[in-house]
Amino acid sequence: MAVASLVLGIIATLIGLFSAGALGWVGGIIGIIGIILGAVGKKNSPEKSGMATAGLVLSIIGTVLSLILYIACVACLGAAGTALQQ
Repeated sequence: MAVASLVLGIIATLIGLFSAGALGWVGGIIGIIGIILGAVGKKNSPEKSGMATAGLVLSIIGTVLSLILYIACVACLGAAGTALQQ
């Protein structure tokens, strides 16, 4: 589970950085699953605790980054739509 958490954390972080907010909700969901797997992996396998911690940290960063950029993208589109109506 530690390896899965690490992989999902990397994917969530990459989606957050490179999707420009359009797929932020996907990165958020992947990051939440990575957080859960990282917590379970840290508890169940003490020999892979370092990898589980890295996956947990990357998943948290990826989730926050993806969701913040997604919200910013939606707000920007809403502001642009309002400006076009005036």
